[in-house]
Amino acid sequence: MTLTELRYIVVLSEEQHFGRTAERCHVSQPTLSIAVRKLEEELGVELFERTKTRVVPTVLGEKIVIQARELLTNTAVIKSLAEAGKDQLNSPLALGAIFTMGPYLLPQLIPHLKKQAPGMPLYVQEDYTASLRKKLRDGDLDIILVSLPFSESDVVTQELFEEPLVVVMPQAHPLARKAEVKPADIARADLLLPGEGHCLRAQVLALHPEWQQANDGQHLRYAAEGNSLETLRYMVAAGLGLSILPRSAAEANLCAAHRLVTRPLAGASRKLALAWRASFPRHKAIDVLRKAIQISSGAYWNFTTEPDAVEQTMLPIQRW
Repeated sequence: MTLTELRYIVVLSEEQHFGRTAERCHVSQPTLSIAVRKLEEELGVELFERTKTRVVPTVLGEKIVIQARELLTNTAVIKSLAEAGKDQLNSPLALGAIFTMGPYLLPQLIPHLKKQAPGMPLYVQEDYTASLRKKLRDGDLDIILVSLPFSESDVVTQELFEEPLVVVMPQAHPLARKAEVKPADIARADLLLPGEGHCLRAQVLALHPEWQQANDGQHLRYAAEGNSLETLRYMVAAGLGLSILPRSAAEANLCAAHRLVTRPLAGASRKLALAWRASFPRHKAIDVLRKAIQISSGAYWNFTTEPDAVEQTMLPIQRW
């Protein structure tokens, strides 16, 4: 029995398909099949029920997979502890970020992080919160950037900053004359939202009772799951409705080309945070990442392809 074989059965229990599991584990399908069969022979039990369309764990197999997952997690902790004995800023850091945050913050963050920790390669994955949660728990990611609320056992969460939400609309829209839009002002409007899986969608729906109760789709339209915030802006520009976006995704330079404007949405914001396993030992790496975010988040609010003359920061300016 090897850790590799245990990882195979854990991934196979999740994918329930030999082809997808082999692709995810970066091995050939015959190699995977032989390894799983070898483990079953060693244990003397069938771990999976195999059909033409899917592979599912047996009752006993599911129990063994649970133990294998725990063992792999503990193995990742051991490896992290060993790395901690070395230079904490001289080994790769695996960072995950939600789709609605990554495109705007990461271009600012990565150069700052490279300056502060040039020997620490950064590997970035963008995904939905649910997937990031699982990858963090399984040790595939070291730290994640998420929107609050976020809770997970044995995970530390630290709030970074609060970002306002804004309403995106055509320049000629009647609400464009307002300095601020209230949720009641757009309660009956066609509202374009991210698809299922986006935490932003749930946050927007929670702002107004009527949106939460709209089951017939009459006043809520959804972009297909996985669509970007850029797609929502294009849909607004095409006259399909209004949208509510984080301020960073609706800056003037991003909207002007499509003759869109934004207005603050009263009382609406999202809180962004870092989350990492409590057992993760590279505290210096977390501190450096946090500082890089603090330095770059000012530019995050005003993302532009033009160079900034003055470096901005989210930290308050001290005047003496």
